[in-house]
Amino acid sequence: MRRLLVLCLALVCGLPAASRLKDLVSIEGIRENQLVGYGVVVGLSKTGDRQTTIFSAQSLANVLERMGVSVSPSAIRVTNTAAVMVTATLPPFAQPGSKIDVTAAAIGDSTNLQGGLLVMTSLRGADGQVYAVAQGPVVTGGFVAGRGGVTQTVNHPTVGRIPGGATVERGAPSIQPSSRVNLQLRSADFATSARVAEAINKSYGKQAPVARAENAALVSVAAPAEWKDRMTEFIACLEELKVEVDTPAKIVVNERTGTIVMGKDVRIAPVAILHGNLSVEIQTKLTVSQPAPLSQGRTEVIPDTSVAAREEPAKNVVLNEGATIEELVRALTAVGSSARDIIAILQNLRAAGALDAELEVI
Repeated sequence: MRRLLVLCLALVCGLPAASRLKDLVSIEGIRENQLVGYGVVVGLSKTGDRQTTIFSAQSLANVLERMGVSVSPSAIRVTNTAAVMVTATLPPFAQPGSKIDVTAAAIGDSTNLQGGLLVMTSLRGADGQVYAVAQGPVVTGGFVAGRGGVTQTVNHPTVGRIPGGATVERGAPSIQPSSRVNLQLRSADFATSARVAEAINKSYGKQAPVARAENAALVSVAAPAEWKDRMTEFIACLEELKVEVDTPAKIVVNERTGTIVMGKDVRIAPVAILHGNLSVEIQTKLTVSQPAPLSQGRTEVIPDTSVAAREEPAKNVVLNEGATIEELVRALTAVGSSARDIIAILQNLRAAGALDAELEVI
């Protein structure tokens, strides 16, 4: 655990500060759209919806009626059909005819969608318009084996995917890039926003600034005159720019697994740390008291309780002014502290005001 902790810290400290603009921002108006639809999966092996799920039989009756077969929903008793909710993500600039993946999840009391076939289902957006049509065999990531009271279930067989199972019928409602684009930072930060504008002006604003940091999360960019007719190429060039990211000092602690992730800019005020362990162990042993032969006594169970206390010598660590979190971890691991000891010390440092970083416990 100690070696792993130091290794993680060394990797974090060795990461390059400059990142591509593509990894830091997104273009305003260019985003994915969620699609949803209601469908029917057929061809199941007696693992579909039962009679208690009414809407499944009604959906099957509607499908048959569109094909010229009239049957009452109350007269249908099939266990090879399941009602599902179908979802998909429509990428930006998706054109009619392109394929997207869909996910089908049972909404009735079906126990397994393995081997099922999704009947043609319309997928609608938030505006109620149909943007894609899905159909195809459902692939589940789990299965159910056995019968009766002895069964084994792996993963979730009531949810499956259809790779490339939907065909786009309507173009995605994306905004075409104009002569001015807005870059949205994925992590809002004033310093990073200013550096993004500075990097763009350094490359494309030599005559006049073309980028301006509106706030911590938005940078407005006006394309130069020679790029206004080639906005796609201009945005592609912007995405390749290198920007030095400024991140706040932060420590993330997972107490369940004993994992600590910290940045290199975390500073600690001059402080002395005294840490020791006190363990109290209580043991109870049950002994049997057996009476002598031909006596009037009874056999009884007598508890024998022993209490032992053990206190380890305290470990002392002194940090001078300007010490980093790396120096703290190395000092604590040198004296034999475990990851959970370091977590407790970091929490106490934050409570004492000696840790100039945000401490997040997950």
